Amino acid sequence: MPKITVPGRGTFEVENGKKLVLALEDSGVDILHRCGGRAKCTTCRVEVLAGDYLEITNKEKVAFANKGLEKDQFIDDCLRLSCQIFVNGDITVRPIMTVKNTGTAAGPRPAD
Repeated sequence: MPKITVPGRGTFEVENGKKLVLALEDSGVDILHRCGGRAKCTTCRVEVLAGDYLEITNKEKVAFANKGLEKDQFIDDCLRLSCQIFVNGDITVRPIMTVKNTGTAAGPRPAD
């Protein structure tokens, strides 16, 4: 089973193919997902610190552009939307926006 590591929070085993946003939430990480996992709000973004997950999808490119993030910024900073990643190998991520650091409710649970 793949492992997700979140510095300061631990390492969690997850079922292969599970959406990263759901795996984080189910492991007790208070990741935001205001749009319910539809790649619209970018609140579920994570910085990929390790793992083969750097290839960004077109949905993500559009979402980041709509939020005013420049292509170089999200590529150089290794930013991805956790609602668009399906975990199929080990990954280490740092959630950017959480309930704790924003004081905002998580939002509706994304679909599987």
